[in-house]
Amino acid sequence: MSRRRALVLGGGAALAGGIAVGASGLAGADTETRASWRKIGVVTANIGRKHPSKREAAIRAVRDGVSIDGKRVRPFVGWQEIREGDADAREPGWIDHYFGTAYTNVFNGKSPAHMVPLSVPKEFDVVDKRTTYCHGGLAHVSPARYITEALVAAKDDPKLRFVFANTHYVAGAFNGKTDGHEKWRDDAWHKHFVKHRDKVLKYWRDRGFPVIWTGDVNRQSMPLLMPKFEKRAFGKGIDQIGWVPGGNGVEIRLVSTHAIDMAVDDHNARVAVLKIRRG
Repeated sequence: MSRRRALVLGGGAALAGGIAVGASGLAGADTETRASWRKIGVVTANIGRKHPSKREAAIRAVRDGVSIDGKRVRPFVGWQEIREGDADAREPGWIDHYFGTAYTNVFNGKSPAHMVPLSVPKEFDVVDKRTTYCHGGLAHVSPARYITEALVAAKDDPKLRFVFANTHYVAGAFNGKTDGHEKWRDDAWHKHFVKHRDKVLKYWRDRGFPVIWTGDVNRQSMPLLMPKFEKRAFGKGIDQIGWVPGGNGVEIRLVSTHAIDMAVDDHNARVAVLKIRRG
């Protein structure tokens, strides 16, 4: 499906009050409780290659690792490094198995963007989906990079819509080391940043939709993509969760954060519990 084609869009009045962003762009935990809010879990999970025998257990740990108000819930998951350099190519099958009937697994093994698939809990319908190409690959340095996107709607309130997006930036541009490909890495990272900002966050905001995004950004202190609007769940770290408001009345607030020990690489999965409502 061409990512240029018209997508199923919804109208909506301007977001009342907006979402305030401080100088740091970080969201403070919100303790307000109102019946109209619902809570969701959002996970960014890089299934790396350091301990390949632990990958299946790591995927199960992500499935089982989010509880809200004492009850285990099905989270939204943005995956990275799925079939990226793994000779056995078993990770998509494990995702389909453990995130099967209770989820819609988007771009899992069926797209050039298969390394960054999405898992969407079945409490939400996937209304539409697309991928955004960021830059090409370079042999022995990096594969081509993409952003995956799914427009979702709550089954019990179809007007409650937002975009869930996921990505993985090129490694090495901001690790404090230099090599013969440093300029290529820097250029690729910045191309990705611009596409993420303009072709994903701005694209969907211009159509009225908020965006919640996950990703391995491979930069400890990543600048905000849209400083006037964006919030992040974490102040630092290469594994990030962020969001921007749209104009369809859907509000997003941070409730809490935690990590899931996957024991598969240097990454822990990071979790943001968010509350959302339609105004």
